[in-house]
Amino acid sequence: MALNNSGVVFQLEGLNSSLTVRHVFFSLALTSYAVTVAVNLTLVVTVGLHAALHQPIYIFVCNLCVNGICGASCFYPKLLHDLLAPAHLITYGGCLGQMFVIYTYVFCEFTSLTVMAYDRYVAICQPLQYRALMTARRVATLLLLTWTFSMLEAVAGIALTAMLPVCSRRVRKMFCTNWEVVKLSCSDSTANNIYGLAVTVSHLLQTALILVSYAHLVRASIRSRSDRRKFVQTCVPHLLTLLVFTASLLFDTMHSRYGGDDAPQQLRNALAAEFLVVPPLVNPVIYGMNLQHIRTRILRRVTAAGRGPE
Repeated sequence: MALNNSGVVFQLEGLNSSLTVRHVFFSLALTSYAVTVAVNLTLVVTVGLHAALHQPIYIFVCNLCVNGICGASCFYPKLLHDLLAPAHLITYGGCLGQMFVIYTYVFCEFTSLTVMAYDRYVAICQPLQYRALMTARRVATLLLLTWTFSMLEAVAGIALTAMLPVCSRRVRKMFCTNWEVVKLSCSDSTANNIYGLAVTVSHLLQTALILVSYAHLVRASIRSRSDRRKFVQTCVPHLLTLLVFTASLLFDTMHSRYGGDDAPQQLRNALAAEFLVVPPLVNPVIYGMNLQHIRTRILRRVTAAGRGPE
């Protein structure tokens, strides 16, 4: 018999360790969250304070960092609370809210990487038209579309899930995901499967677009030393970011749909949370180390802070 969804409180089953071990995990999670927010904010503030960095590539990197903070913040606070709480519960509305932020983060990450690939294509393959094409208005429009489409895509999936009656309160993860909630349904979920297929196809098309643009970028970068330098400094970190995020998300997707319960709980938790933990932490480091203008200004600020007031 279906439960009344408005009164449902889910039991999150991902945290079954002893209290002592959970205290250790709490310290690690708190440190990871603090470092994630700090490195992303450092990059965003560095770009914001220096007019020379107010260029499309750096603005798009800032957008990626803001999205990373959003993704981490929809995961860590609830995790930190549950690590110290005797019961790991979340209301139905809270579960849908967490899913909305998580999937907006995922979709925004993919779309942001696609926009950045377009920016690099124009910069390297059409350098003489770059300033005319990538105007401040164009950049603002791309950012607005990125967030708007990502949110609408997330809302569509969550709306379909919200229409399903649930017959169980046990979510077999330490946070809510769309597929885990759909599996608790006791009615037909064909529409959700069609939605999942459509989302998968759309992001595969985005990935194909990125690969096509990089085929042109590799060809163009061979022409001159300056183009090769641009490719190494801005395109290589973009590819690394795409690889890290796609691999992290793939682990979670494959485990959710096809993984069993034979693996240790800690390993299952690591695979499930990797796309929320690794990309937000690694992205600013990748870009901060590879984009020379950002790296130089961060090092100057750190050096000045280390010397202190004279």
